[in-house]
Amino acid sequence: MSATNPLDSFRLDHRRAVITGAASGIGKAIARAFAQAGAQVLLLDVNAEKAAEAALEINSATGLACDVASETSVAAAFDRIAAEGAPDILVNSAGIAHVGTIETTSPDDVDRLFSVNVRGTYLCMKAAILQMKPRQSGVILNLASIAATSGLPDRFAYSMTKGAVLAMTLSVARDLLASKIRCNCISPARIHTPFVDGFVQKNYPGREAEMFATLARSQPIGRMGTIDEVALLALYLCSDASSFVTGADYPLDGGFFNLR
Repeated sequence: MSATNPLDSFRLDHRRAVITGAASGIGKAIARAFAQAGAQVLLLDVNAEKAAEAALEINSATGLACDVASETSVAAAFDRIAAEGAPDILVNSAGIAHVGTIETTSPDDVDRLFSVNVRGTYLCMKAAILQMKPRQSGVILNLASIAATSGLPDRFAYSMTKGAVLAMTLSVARDLLASKIRCNCISPARIHTPFVDGFVQKNYPGREAEMFATLARSQPIGRMGTIDEVALLALYLCSDASSFVTGADYPLDGGFFNLR
């Protein structure tokens, strides 16, 4: 029997992890989990104040302002990161949502979601890859969604952008095999985040309990997922525990895709 503890493969000691959208929700949970696994975490968020606040809560974390939709902002953030060493891990968690069919979705809505969910993921991947490639190592994890592969009602623009995230993940994984850079994505179903709380409070005042029960029932398992469950899967996919995994889309959906 090997003396090595297999759980050691989940450790991220001496690794620099860049996480976008890290000031709240899923991104913050991933940052917390990575820090607990030993990583030096760099929290990127469009809200500089919230990024700094989140960094204060997490050991070995630094908050940086970054608008992922802006080429200039992304370049500046990754230049600051490179000054202390190339990232070993990139997690693209920044994203925005929209409710609407193709008939109720305006061109401005499409442009707004595309700029963050698609352009933002592209810009951050490209910036990270430029720093990872000379070292011939690195891991990229994108946050897609079950909306990328399922026909969800009233989610036209969101589904379109998450489908693009999935396609980019597969393309990058294939193109960077020789550079030893792995790229995967997680496709969550409904996860209980501050966004869900805000959406329910805004659109269903006085009916919050009823709506939360409805949202829970939409997953065959009978509840929404948690941000910590996403973070644990992210830790697996960004650690050596998943060294044989690339070009994969991991559903985290409470049975939504196969058990409806």
